[in-house]
Amino acid sequence: MAKRDPNKTARNRMIASLKQELRTLLPDVLAEVGLSDELSLNAKIGSKHDDFFDLKTDVISSQEEFVSRWLEGLKKSAERGGDRYGHLWVWRQLKLHKKFRRYVVCFLKRSYLNHFEELSRNRPPVEEAEIWIGQQHASYGLLVTPRYVHGRWENDKSEIRAFPKSYWTIGHVLETGLVVPGSSSKMKFADEEQYLVFFKETLVRNSGSKYEYQIAGHYCDFVRKHPNAESVPLLIPEFRYAGLATKHMYRLDFLVINPFTLDKVGFELSPWSTHGYLSKTRGLTQAEINDMARDNFEREMRKHRDYFKKHQVYGLIFTDESLKDTKVLFDEEILPLLSPEKTQVQLSFQILDEFLHA
Repeated sequence: MAKRDPNKTARNRMIASLKQELRTLLPDVLAEVGLSDELSLNAKIGSKHDDFFDLKTDVISSQEEFVSRWLEGLKKSAERGGDRYGHLWVWRQLKLHKKFRRYVVCFLKRSYLNHFEELSRNRPPVEEAEIWIGQQHASYGLLVTPRYVHGRWENDKSEIRAFPKSYWTIGHVLETGLVVPGSSSKMKFADEEQYLVFFKETLVRNSGSKYEYQIAGHYCDFVRKHPNAESVPLLIPEFRYAGLATKHMYRLDFLVINPFTLDKVGFELSPWSTHGYLSKTRGLTQAEINDMARDNFEREMRKHRDYFKKHQVYGLIFTDESLKDTKVLFDEEILPLLSPEKTQVQLSFQILDEFLHA
C-alpha cells in the first residue's frame, strides 16, 4: 500500500477546519448581508476567481498570496465604480460586516487549498511541454498530456496545468509513458524499476558512450534508494535540439529540468577522444591543423549557444579531467539538481491587514 503524503493529509485537515469555521459563521453572515442560503452566498464569492487571476497560468504560492491578490483585484474593480460583475456589492459588504470579512477570508483560503496542486506550480508553455529524445531512428517523446491526433502526438493544452504529477520527474514518465513518433504506440512503465532499466539499457546504452552509461548507473542507484522516487527529476538522455526534424542537428547528453522553476541544465560529456582529437592530419600544415581544431571548438560552442537561445538550457561541459571519476562528477554536479526545493515568494500583507484587522 502506498504511503500517505503527510503534506496532503495536513492540507485536508486544514480544509476540514476551514469548512467547520464557515459552517459556524454562516447563519450570522447570511443575516448580515441579506441572503437566504449558502449557495447564493458562496456564488457571490467564488464566481470572482476568474476575474482576478489567470487560473491557467498564474503561479500562487500560498493562501495569503491568494487572498491578498483576490482582495486587491476586488478593491481595484470596485473603486472604478462599476458593478457589472457584482464586485461593488461584495466590496461594500466587506467594509460593513466583520463576520462577512472572516467568512470571505476562510472561503478563499479553502479554495486555495482545494486547488493547491494546480495553483502553486509553474506550468510549462505549450511549446515547451514536449521533449524528444534518442537516436535518429529510435526516438521517443515525453509530453505532459499526450494525445494522438491526425497521425501525430500533441499535448491537450487545457489539461497541462492540472497534470497530477510533478513535471519532468520519475512520476511524470510513469504517468504518461514515452510516445513513439508516427505511431499511436506508447512505452508504458509499471514502476520506476522498469523505467530505469529502459533508461539505462536502451536509451543511454545506444549512445555508445561509456561515460554516459556510467552516469546513468549512478542515477539509477540514487533513484532506487530515494524514499520518494517519483519526485526525483528525470535525467533526460539524448535531448534532441530540433525535436523530430528529419535533418539531425544536435543531441545533448543529459538534461535536468527543475519541476518547480522549470529551469533547465544540460550536461555534455566531451572527452578528447571524441570531441577534440584530430585525425587525418598527415600532410597538413600547422596552420591547417589549427583551423581544423578551431572549427571543432566553434561547432561545440555554437551547439551550446543554440541550445540556450532556443530551449533556455544552461549547458555544463565536462572534459577528460572531470570524466576520470564519473561518481564524483555525478555527486558534485548532477546530484544537487535532483533534490530541488520549492521556492517561496515575498508577499505584501497590506491588503490583508486592511481586512483582517479592520
